[in-house]
Amino acid sequence: MEARAEARYIRVSAQKARLVVDLIRGRKAGEAITILKTTNKRVAPTVEKVLRSAIANAENRHAGLDVDSLIVIEAYVNEGPRQKRVRPAPMGRAYRIQRRTAHIVVKVGEKSAAASRK
Repeated sequence: MEARAEARYIRVSAQKARLVVDLIRGRKAGEAITILKTTNKRVAPTVEKVLRSAIANAENRHAGLDVDSLIVIEAYVNEGPRQKRVRPAPMGRAYRIQRRTAHIVVKVGEKSAAASRK
């Protein structure tokens, strides 16, 4: 049994989001929420929202599920499209800047499912 949730086109670079997602991979769901609440990064509330969505998806799909037994099986961040922008520069020139986006995916499941994957 596993459930997933995904947040797409989040306005943060994938590199910065991976720092937060690496903290929760393989942890119990309740412990992961606590870690995200105390993490001092701008993307932490977004990752927490995705994790809570994955837990809710698991509850909706599987009746009688013990939420305390859920662990974060997979959590990863992929790069999304970049928004290309132009910034004025001296002497009539222009600098290009890229506003990066990320896709955050979190999968939760029971301990037995995680043991069978390895």
